[in-house]
Amino acid sequence: MVWLRRTTHYLFIVVVAVNSTLLTINAGDYIFYTDWAWTSFVVFSIAQSTMLVVGAIYYMLFTGVPGTATYYATIMTIYTWVAKGAWFALGYPMDFITVPVWIPSAMLLDLTYWATRRNKHAAIIIGGTLVGLSLPIFNMINLLLVRDPLEMAFKYPRPTLPPYMTPIEPQVGKFYSSPVALGSGAGAVLSVPIAALGAKLNTWTYRWMA
Repeated sequence: MVWLRRTTHYLFIVVVAVNSTLLTINAGDYIFYTDWAWTSFVVFSIAQSTMLVVGAIYYMLFTGVPGTATYYATIMTIYTWVAKGAWFALGYPMDFITVPVWIPSAMLLDLTYWATRRNKHAAIIIGGTLVGLSLPIFNMINLLLVRDPLEMAFKYPRPTLPPYMTPIEPQVGKFYSSPVALGSGAGAVLSVPIAALGAKLNTWTYRWMA
């Protein structure tokens, strides 16, 4: 049954990584940088933090090797770059999609697991918090490097974008005091229980395949 258990684990990893990319597309769009710019940054940050941590901690606890969370984030990044290349092949500029920055936050999760001598609970609490805190910061830096996101949004609208998601002029001051602070705060709180869920999924899979 060992081969079946391992096959199931790896299948879960692939499915979660693929669905992570799909969630990226739908969580305010990973073209969110150009379609919505600052307006949906908080929602995007929370979705990306929780999505990253559930798959990364599942994978990391499965192997028991620090570094696998970063590997998982790398898989997600590659998938998204492939999607970016597909849009570029359709005639859209490279700035039309900006790939989210997952890898540094995943490295923090790996570092926590390594520094606490593979303590699962420390990885959930400390690692989950660090992922939620750091991801909005890294993504905001990434967003600042995009060439005039609003101009890109109006000049190259998504052909599949529904009418209610038409790009709008952002009104950051009216909604948030700081989208990075709100995204980090909410992400840090929510990433911990989601990390615990990822760890629990690991346990459930072992029991199911036992």
